[in-house]
Amino acid sequence: MAEAADSKKAYKAEVRYVRMSPQKIRLVVDLIRGRKAGDAVSVLQATNKRIAPMVLKCLKSAIANADSRDNIDVDDLIVTEAYVNEGPRMKRIRPAPMGRAYRYQRRLAHIVVKVGERT
Repeated sequence: MAEAADSKKAYKAEVRYVRMSPQKIRLVVDLIRGRKAGDAVSVLQATNKRIAPMVLKCLKSAIANADSRDNIDVDDLIVTEAYVNEGPRMKRIRPAPMGRAYRYQRRLAHIVVKVGERT
């Protein structure tokens, strides 16, 4: 049983403290989940969102991790997991009328992409 679990290795890459709302990043990450690695790269290159290059960089890093650690054929990789976690929030102040101040929060996010071999 241990050998079967070991043969399905996942290779992970993570980008932390991205200055964008996790909700906006999830729109892009949902496009690549479950796809072949090559297809996911082409989808991200064609996506017209500001965060797409950052997600692409994370995906390429995960692919490079798989290639360098175990010399796996890149064509057999699929995106097994891709998710966005919420990071810390930066509290900021916006000037308001009559000398007041309104508080708002700048959200940060952590992007995680895992690739593995096709079964």
